Amino acid sequence: MTVIVETSAIVARGLGVRHGGRWVLRPSSFGLPEGMVGIAGQDPSGRSDLLATLATLRRPHAGRLEVLGFDVRNRATLRRLRTRIGFLPARARWAAGFTVHDLVSYAAYYQRRSPSSVRDVLTALELSDAAAWPYGELPADLRVRAGLAAACVHRPQIAFLDEPLTLLGDAARAELVPLLAGLAPTVVLTAPSAAWLTPWCDHVYVLERARLVPAGETAPLAAPPARELPEPEPHHGHWHLVRRPQRMIRRPQNMNMVRRAAVP
Repeated sequence: MTVIVETSAIVARGLGVRHGGRWVLRPSSFGLPEGMVGIAGQDPSGRSDLLATLATLRRPHAGRLEVLGFDVRNRATLRRLRTRIGFLPARARWAAGFTVHDLVSYAAYYQRRSPSSVRDVLTALELSDAAAWPYGELPADLRVRAGLAAACVHRPQIAFLDEPLTLLGDAARAELVPLLAGLAPTVVLTAPSAAWLTPWCDHVYVLERARLVPAGETAPLAAPPARELPEPEPHHGHWHLVRRPQRMIRRPQNMNMVRRAAVP
């Protein structure tokens, strides 16, 4: 796993993430560097749950997590940290009735940004001509751009993007990726396959078997659970049967009778 250094944007120490009664990420220590960082994982690896945890939207089940030097357990500084984070969910059906301009304006208001920031981000993501369109009626590539504008209108220091490339064709993907790199100093994005991320990202990791490993490496198999011996079963009479794996041992209950029988 990546060595933790002073320039790591994300530092995890014994971090564990669970969902639905299973480990998404078994307790692990690692650091994610600055730049474009990709996290791949086939369904149902839980890559979205891990991303939401890194973005402080879910609490870890174990260990410590620091983002941009802030300890996420410290409620006094959590608000300050979240003003430095941008987050794009994989789906935003609730926004279908908003126009692009209204959606981004709402995000700017929440982040206490001026109307000029809305114009700037729409221009940067080439959305000025689509500002009056309903978000739910946009083609896939413009819908992703509108979501990015809302997520990053406040110019975050780190952006977490859940599957922004999944619904795009090769041409639209190639046009979008250079824009992603300019959203924040650190951009963490997910995809079902590492092949989608390797051409664009500085660092790519794969979430498999509840382990996060660099792309090209294989996560170790989890150790099988220890086999538990069944409890002895009571038996009526002078003999007690004790069950053991693959064999059965008969022991007399009254050892004094055995000793007397052995005396000549």
